[in-house]
Amino acid sequence: MTSNFPRLVLFDLDGTLLDSAPDMLATVNALRAERGEPGMALENLRPHVSKGARAMLAAAFPQVEDVQREAMVAQFLARYETELAKHGPVFDGIEALLGAIEADGGRWGVVTNKPEYLAKQLLPLLGWQTRCAILIGGDTLPQRKPHPLPLLHAAQALYVAAEDCVYVGDDERDIVAARAAGMPSVVALWGYRLPEDVPERWGGDAMIASPRDLLAPRAWPRKT
Repeated sequence: MTSNFPRLVLFDLDGTLLDSAPDMLATVNALRAERGEPGMALENLRPHVSKGARAMLAAAFPQVEDVQREAMVAQFLARYETELAKHGPVFDGIEALLGAIEADGGRWGVVTNKPEYLAKQLLPLLGWQTRCAILIGGDTLPQRKPHPLPLLHAAQALYVAAEDCVYVGDDERDIVAARAAGMPSVVALWGYRLPEDVPERWGGDAMIASPRDLLAPRAWPRKT
């Protein structure tokens, strides 16, 4: 029987599975309020979310020196922990996609640069704790994306060859990591991008506008 989906689909988390920008906005605005500053607009923070805590702090506090912002990272993460999955939903179509992968006999997992302890807390909040085959956080291993190690480790742990997997992500680091791992990749165009980001130049094997588009078997890149 021919499968419609790859044997293993690995996903980035923020900007790919989860629209976490509203949770991040609540976090940075709480920090801004503590400093007597007005709230930041979602559209001004959203493009920075996939770049990580430091990029979001730089966008939220451009007037603060780098050394001071670095000291704010722990505070940011602590506050974000209280906002997990409170404001941002799973992207439209993701639940249908995950269900279709499972119904086809495939497995899926998460490889993210988010700290592992935060990613692990998210899974039960989203109802994914028994469905996600593997979770690799940004600090799970000695290397993080764009290094290929997290993707290779996830595939090896589940006894699937890298070329039989597909990685789906919305940031250039995701595609760079997949290419270095020898893993087909999908650029999630529904995610977060800065104006200067040009996904056509990232070298992904497919560019997909919506999670629902991946319900079509022909949308998935396959090894040649």
